[in-house]
Order: sequence, then C-alpha cells, then structure tokens
Amino acid sequence: MSEIRQKIIKKRAGAREFRRTNWFKFKRVGTFWRKPRGDDSKIKRKVAGHTPMPSPGFRSPKEVRGLHPSGFAVSVVHNEKELRAVPSGRAVYLSSGMGRRKREALLEVAKELKLKVLNGGK
Repeated sequence: MSEIRQKIIKKRAGAREFRRTNWFKFKRVGTFWRKPRGDDSKIKRKVAGHTPMPSPGFRSPKEVRGLHPSGFAVSVVHNEKELRAVPSGRAVYLSSGMGRRKREALLEVAKELKLKVLNGGK
C-alpha cells in the first residue's frame, strides 16, 4: 500500500489545473475541463500564455487511477448490509442523504469492522 501512496503523491505533486476556455469571463461557464473545438482556439493550438491542454502524458498510472489520495479504493455505503459487504482494504463514504442517527450507528459498525470512513467526521 505504501508504494501506491508514494505514486499518488508523486503524481499529484506536478499536477496541473486544466480549465475550460473562458472560465474566467462568464459565471455560467464552470472551471471543469471541456475540449476546445474551434479552429481558431488558442488553447487548441497550444499558444503560449493560454490555459494548458491535457495530453495522454498527464494521465495517472493505471495502479493508482481512481483511488482516493489516501491510497484506498472507495465504496459508497447506504446501510449496514452494504457496509458489512465491503471487502477489507477499502475505504468507505457514508451516503450524503443519511440522517444523524443512522450515520452514528454505521460509524460504530465501521469501527468494529476496522474500516476507514472518509466522511465520518472527527
């Protein structure tokens, strides 16, 4: 697990932020990446001084792709049955629509099963 964690840290240290064209001009345009399609687009032509455009070299290694920064694979859990079905070596997110009482009960079960809860508070 430590090797994977090191790869994640190493990969994210040099990560760049790829932002959508004109994200700073219009409130309705988010910062999330969308590929520029215009022929005259400076980003598409990779003109210096403009937002960088991702290429295959920026992709993370296959072993760490999709993992949480802590190095764990993640499962979303809605109830105790799903929590008990989670294999060891995975981390857990408790569903966001869950109430306080059920959340506290599932935190106790997770502690008993020795599972890492990523959004358990404390």
